[in-house]
Amino acid sequence: MLRPRQLSRNTLLSLAGLLVGVVGLVVQWFADPSTFADALPPFGVVFPPGIAFIVVFGVLVLLTARWWWHPAFGVFIAFWIVGVGTLAGQLTPNLTSHNLGTVTGNVVMTAGLVLAFVAGLLSMIGARRTQRTRRSAPDQVRQR
Repeated sequence: MLRPRQLSRNTLLSLAGLLVGVVGLVVQWFADPSTFADALPPFGVVFPPGIAFIVVFGVLVLLTARWWWHPAFGVFIAFWIVGVGTLAGQLTPNLTSHNLGTVTGNVVMTAGLVLAFVAGLLSMIGARRTQRTRRSAPDQVRQR
């Protein structure tokens, strides 16, 4: 059985940020289901598609945990939803909505995804440095 390496603290923080992002989307969904009326209902229920995307990318982070770049999936989806969503003008209307639940859910989602982005980047940097150190350690022992 393949045993992936243990997840670092930053990777766990990144996954927690993705989970908080899902919670924010659920709050928005409960506050104003009509916001997601344009989404195609898979089972006859209007469902925020962002939840599915975040969950899939979180699972990809877990499935690729043996490689140093595994948090890149969480970083990408966080950047896509918050960064590109802001540039496309999709995030700002929800932050200025008159519905308090929509605003609260959007703030929670954004905070979680920003955490996922930063922690994922830090996790990749730390894992890459650790990999380089491990790879160069035998060379240093031979030189002595």
